[in-house]
Amino acid sequence: MSDPTVQPVPASVVEQVDAADITLSNPHRAVISLGSNLGNRLETLQGAVDALEDTPGVRVKAVSPVYETEPWGVEPGSQPSYFNAVVLLKTTLPPDSLLERGQAIEEAYDRVRDERWAPRTIDVDIVAYAEIVSDDPVLTLPHPRAHERAFVLAPWHDVDPEAELTGRGPVAELLEAVGRAGVLPRPDLELRLPE
Repeated sequence: MSDPTVQPVPASVVEQVDAADITLSNPHRAVISLGSNLGNRLETLQGAVDALEDTPGVRVKAVSPVYETEPWGVEPGSQPSYFNAVVLLKTTLPPDSLLERGQAIEEAYDRVRDERWAPRTIDVDIVAYAEIVSDDPVLTLPHPRAHERAFVLAPWHDVDPEAELTGRGPVAELLEAVGRAGVLPRPDLELRLPE
């Protein structure tokens, strides 16, 4: 069942990836961070995972445990807490197309970008894409603040304990450096890997 609210991928992109989609020949690994603090947070995270899997040229390989975290950069107690997770993908989409897809998923869930650190139904961030390093302001890779965010590092470490953040080092060491304060595992909540 596909989600009718998610905008279609442009035909030109579909053509590029359809040929590769059967085997995903030469796919790249990508790490996506998901966060939600409005509405049914778990359902929204699962919807984003499913929408990623429904994208031509994308295969979801692993979904992390769910964590609950306090919002960044705002008065404590002024917003609901976040549910966060990390998804590992294999994809033949180039990074900018993957970014467009993430933004389409955000729009489908009525994500409003009116102020920094505002509450949001869903946040879909590309944390890393292959070994690419780019300072393009539209899509900086790897994510410029991933190395200092336990809500990204903890779930990422769960699904890939050997992971490295390009230019920053092993995720395990980065997580040890920032600590797990304020990042609460929620073993009672689970995201399903798409069938």
